[in-house]
Amino acid sequence: MELRKTFLKFALPSVASMWAFSLYTMVDGLFVARGVGESGMAAVNLSMPFTSLVFMVGVLLATGTSTVISVALGQERLEEARDYFNQNLAVTGAVSLLLTAAVLLNLEAVALFLGATPDTLDYVKEYVGTIAVFAVFFTVSYNLEVQVKANGAPQVSTIGVLSCAVMNVALDALFVIGFGWGVWGAALATGLAQVTSTAVFLAYFLTHRERLQLGRFRRNLGAYRRILPLGLSEGLNELSNGLVVFLFNHTILRVIGEQALPAYTIISYVNTLVLMTMTGIAQGMQPLVSYALGAERRRDCHRLLKYGVAAAALFAILSFALGELGAPLVVEAFLGRDSAVFSYSVSALRMYAWSFLAMGFNVVFAAFFTAVERPVPAFVISLSRSLVLLSASLLAMSTVFGDRGIWLSTLVSELGCLMITACCGITYFQPLGTEKSG
Repeated sequence: MELRKTFLKFALPSVASMWAFSLYTMVDGLFVARGVGESGMAAVNLSMPFTSLVFMVGVLLATGTSTVISVALGQERLEEARDYFNQNLAVTGAVSLLLTAAVLLNLEAVALFLGATPDTLDYVKEYVGTIAVFAVFFTVSYNLEVQVKANGAPQVSTIGVLSCAVMNVALDALFVIGFGWGVWGAALATGLAQVTSTAVFLAYFLTHRERLQLGRFRRNLGAYRRILPLGLSEGLNELSNGLVVFLFNHTILRVIGEQALPAYTIISYVNTLVLMTMTGIAQGMQPLVSYALGAERRRDCHRLLKYGVAAAALFAILSFALGELGAPLVVEAFLGRDSAVFSYSVSALRMYAWSFLAMGFNVVFAAFFTAVERPVPAFVISLSRSLVLLSASLLAMSTVFGDRGIWLSTLVSELGCLMITACCGITYFQPLGTEKSG
């Protein structure tokens, strides 16, 4: 019972944090749809893969570092944990600044690669260019949020992310609607919101110096041979959201046409909400599993996995219900019932919602394998669902079934990944069962 309470203590704030992130990206689209129009909303959606890439950098470095920090804390190696913490902040900042420079020097090429059309090119350049300027705050803020949970204060994570969400909504209303700054105003609001959350997390670590604390560190870049493989699966999970948007945008432009982009923009927002919910469950579970592993309490690791799977199953059912029953209300919030693509968007969302039933199990198991330092199955699961199976399914389904195949392709890829996840689970647990019986 105590372990279940601890799981809920970590998982619920983590899910709330992910909801706040998902909702403020949806709010960006909502304000742009109302203040600029459908072309502006489509441009924000075309820019989403770049935003996901920025977050992927943060997730890749934060997740692996969180795992090694949690293991070190479980083994009572406090100085080593502090070195990992501070070194990773420096590395994250440096990588982010390099990404900013690369994008700003090639802004139009990046916008065209993302799928910008003549009607959306200027909007995409405005959004991507502004987000690139704030990339260091996106990645550092995410790192600090994850390490706050590893430091045993998940409630601070929620406070930081909620402050970011509130700031983003307020500035969206001011910049997009009040000042009429359009897509650029929405991107500026998002960037300044990340500055806000970074300030909250820095304030926490400057005033709470009991375990992890800001300061000098002993350089150990060789640690990234351990950190990067551990963070790779979660990084791919984050990138998968942007990759899904990228592949869908290009397929929709090829098979249906530009008129269907607003429909997919709405679907991508709902998909982000569902994926971030499952990611929140996984991230709430992960430091607890790593800590139990470091303390040599493997049975607790497996109990935490059961709690994560149960939570994912519950949210999968709720997400599916949202997609099926709430589709008209969701679409109306963005486009209004008078839109020419209202009915089509509702139908597409309802087809896409079937994929929500399988998504969470793959995400939770990938995070579990990362937490117990099994990067190979974690990588296989994440790579399969975010790239290999999705690409193959989208190509095959759109070729055979046209537009209906596009909306059902994610379901096919998630079910295929679920079979891979089951094989990885059997491979992991079977030797443990043999050892127990022996």
